[in-house]
Amino acid sequence: MLVVPRVWKGYSLALAGAVGFSGKAIVAKLLYRHGIDATAAVALRMLLAWPFFIAMTWWGGRGKPALTRAEHGRILVLGFSGYYLASVLDFSGLQYISASLERLILYVYPTVVLVIVSLRSRRPVSRPQALALAVSYAGVLFAFGDEAAASVQRGAGHIVWGSMLVLCSAISYGIYLVLSAETVGRFGSVRLTGLASGVACVLCVGQFCLLRPWHAWAEFSPAVWELSIINATVCTVLPMWMVMRAMELIGASHSAQVSMIGPLATVLLAVWLLQEPLTGPLLIGTVLVLLGIGMLSRHKVPAPAPEAPPKTKAALQP
Repeated sequence: MLVVPRVWKGYSLALAGAVGFSGKAIVAKLLYRHGIDATAAVALRMLLAWPFFIAMTWWGGRGKPALTRAEHGRILVLGFSGYYLASVLDFSGLQYISASLERLILYVYPTVVLVIVSLRSRRPVSRPQALALAVSYAGVLFAFGDEAAASVQRGAGHIVWGSMLVLCSAISYGIYLVLSAETVGRFGSVRLTGLASGVACVLCVGQFCLLRPWHAWAEFSPAVWELSIINATVCTVLPMWMVMRAMELIGASHSAQVSMIGPLATVLLAVWLLQEPLTGPLLIGTVLVLLGIGMLSRHKVPAPAPEAPPKTKAALQP
């Protein structure tokens, strides 16, 4: 019987998790080809993933005390910012821009965390950090400019609007990460993810029910349900577990390094499955974003300390 070394198993899980998360944008684009909008896509994703989040909440909460009123409020804020608002903004932006550009913009969320932590701790951004920020956003501008230029004939306004929506998603997700860093030690990563995701499920499904007639659920085609199942499992719950498990095996820093394959994986999947163009500026932008985030990971601003050191910390990406 072949025994896979612990370290290789960890790297394999981290790689598979990064690719799985990257497929979210691809599946969303395929869903939009069936005539549904962002509200429906997000609602279906969260509805089908909801049972898994309930299981995570139960598993992570075994033997732990019930939540206090203040803790309920904290979970509501985290669920709204990290999983509801970030997801709705991201899926909305995907209606206007390519999957490749979406992933590059969304991947700059560590720069948002840097700025938030610097402001809260009143520590200025260092020169190496400022350089990393400049490199990252130069990469985004490369890809953005290329896509906007290609859309001049049909109007580039939708590119700007879609990019702004995804950037706001990255900001919302960055706020979630800062707040969750102060909370994860109290709840544990599994319970916190399950609780916050559960809040987002209620909000996403509730939003759909408010904006659509009750019979709208029955009007989705089998193809929409099939793609949504893939989105909820292969692109959401399964990669979440893979990343958590990888952190246990090889540590958070090594898992984060492997996750940098995510934007490149999205670009390649978009070219393969969506027939999106693979251009020089897009490749240059991807390299610059990855380079900037890599530089930033070496010059971090200390974040507010959690109440207790968590063993692992993983989050559902928008």
